[in-house]
Amino acid sequence: MEPVKGLILSGGKGTRLRPITHTSAKQLVPVANKPVLFYGIESMAAAGIIEIGIIIAPETGDEIRAAAGDGSRFGVAISYIEQDAPLGLAHAVLTAERFIGSSPFVMYLGDNLLRDGISELVDAFRSEAPDALILLTSVPDPEHYGVAELDGGGRVARLVEKPKQPKSDLALVGVYMFTTAVFEAARAISPSWRGELEITDAIQHLLDTGLRVDPHVVRGWWKDTGQVQDMLDANRLILEDLAERVEGELHDSRIEGRVVIEPGVRLERATVRGPAVIGAGSRITDAYIGPYTAIGDDVEIARAEIEHSIVMSGSSLIDLEGRIEASLIGRNVRVGRSPGLPKAYRFVVGDNAEIAIL
Repeated sequence: MEPVKGLILSGGKGTRLRPITHTSAKQLVPVANKPVLFYGIESMAAAGIIEIGIIIAPETGDEIRAAAGDGSRFGVAISYIEQDAPLGLAHAVLTAERFIGSSPFVMYLGDNLLRDGISELVDAFRSEAPDALILLTSVPDPEHYGVAELDGGGRVARLVEKPKQPKSDLALVGVYMFTTAVFEAARAISPSWRGELEITDAIQHLLDTGLRVDPHVVRGWWKDTGQVQDMLDANRLILEDLAERVEGELHDSRIEGRVVIEPGVRLERATVRGPAVIGAGSRITDAYIGPYTAIGDDVEIARAEIEHSIVMSGSSLIDLEGRIEASLIGRNVRVGRSPGLPKAYRFVVGDNAEIAIL
């Protein structure tokens, strides 16, 4: 078998993560202080894939290029492939046909996270040599997903997109492995009601033409980080595996549990209860950082409490009553209390934001 290439889909508008994604690609929103996209690149590198193509959209492509670069920091070579419009996953596959050439490849949705990576998947694909291999996981609400129905021999018999009465609880995870047979399948299908070329239709076409599609059931956790709660859940799951490391300065401060304190951090009269991570150059003063919290680089938190949240780089939380929880706070955000009277709330809030005052 030729060397396996990688294809990461990193277009899309990220509408469910607005207002964060009005100004940033959703694949670059950090989980445990690392952009979601980087987890996918690292998973491919760990599986021995060194040639990776990243599908980008015109609106966010430059930002993704700047973040991931040529791939050398990950030990891979990255090529960028522009998809002019979001016309479906199968359309993205066709867009990458020149890059893929005659190689088998793994397609990975750039906002997905798999705890155990894809090495086992790639090994199975290399050894079993099916025409396609799809990742599946058992979900409690299969009616919201593409669902795979297996035959008596454990092979994929049929795929159904968001079935009203699912015959299986095995949902498609956003990771697929293909041979070049998928290109012909993608050209053979018609756009769905959404006007998109659906990858589920292309895989079904492979099945209909007698080709072999094998299932691979995920044992560890999987997260599609398309919504705020998913981001926070993924942050919690990754922080669960955190290895403690303290490199910043602690002054009259206390850390409990597994905590990462990056270089240049200064804690004064603060408590950090892990699992939590605090990014380089941040300053935490008279504050409490609770479990499952990721604080980005150069953040200032003073006289405030926060837990189970993500705070992105350059932001500040100062002089706040009560505890902030289950929050996703973007880059260079200022949250503080006005010193004057009358006491009042003052907001400058972007589209599709959510504010809860209890």
